[in-house]
Amino acid sequence: MPRPNIRRYLKHGTLPQLCIFEASARLGNLTRAAEELHMAQPTASLQIKKLTETVGVPLFEQVGKRIFLTDAGRRLYASCQEVFRTFSSLDESLAGIRGLDSGSLRLAVTMTGQYFASRMLGEFTRRHPGIEPSLQIHNRRDLIERLANNEDDLYLFAHPPETQDVVTRAILPNPMVVFARADHRLVHERNIPFPRLAEEPFLMREPGSGTRRLAEQLFDRHGLAPRIRMELSTNEAITEAILAGLGISILPRYTLRLENEDPRLACLDVQGFPLERHWYFVYPIGKQLSAVAGAFMDFVRAEAKPMVLEYHGQARQ
Repeated sequence: MPRPNIRRYLKHGTLPQLCIFEASARLGNLTRAAEELHMAQPTASLQIKKLTETVGVPLFEQVGKRIFLTDAGRRLYASCQEVFRTFSSLDESLAGIRGLDSGSLRLAVTMTGQYFASRMLGEFTRRHPGIEPSLQIHNRRDLIERLANNEDDLYLFAHPPETQDVVTRAILPNPMVVFARADHRLVHERNIPFPRLAEEPFLMREPGSGTRRLAEQLFDRHGLAPRIRMELSTNEAITEAILAGLGISILPRYTLRLENEDPRLACLDVQGFPLERHWYFVYPIGKQLSAVAGAFMDFVRAEAKPMVLEYHGQARQ
């Protein structure tokens, strides 16, 4: 809330009045000030009158055809110069942000997107070294809470919240597949029916995970229940469990770790797979994205897919 002693200056368009006052004081002539500001002299005179009423004491005194500042006018003129310098500095600062020479970028992502987000942020800040990035990594539940509180500039989801008060922008295909160890008995089978898959020990993400939610919906759609052997809190932990021969799991085809795939893993050929999904940028409806956030979103939408395909050995496809 504005301090009580400055509220009077916020009621009547004081800033335009200060522009007229500054020009009049500098030129010593109200008519010349009006000409410089491309307005009618009576309009300029009326604005000076309103400013004088706001201040509460005379700002000019007229001697012959010239006007001179009163003591109050000289104090206001000095303050006016300070205000204009502040606005000038602000505009220079904002110009730097608009030109991506400076500014900040607060990105919040799900745990499965942390490697991808780090890679993208690193490349973006390499191109724009004046940008100060921040990366928050959370589970889906906490990320939705941060989104509701508008704590960050952009949010990266594999499964965006199903609400009407957010904007979602697809940025990268994120197909879901069934992973098994490379020597699993189903590796060489084709067009595996989902009920057959449901007979296998299943590795499930923790409650609240978007990946778990998708898997549960899929089993429900087939009227089946997964044989959950273990619940794990990260895709990396599930991958290690698969390699240990503990079961199979539904995971993103591209884990977004952006490294060559482990040859010890295999994608099973299951009916209905891959499930076509995407990664999304999400932000609240009505949020005014900063120039930096908008530029980063455009950068990722243009650069992410080629980068992921390259790191997964598919750049030529």
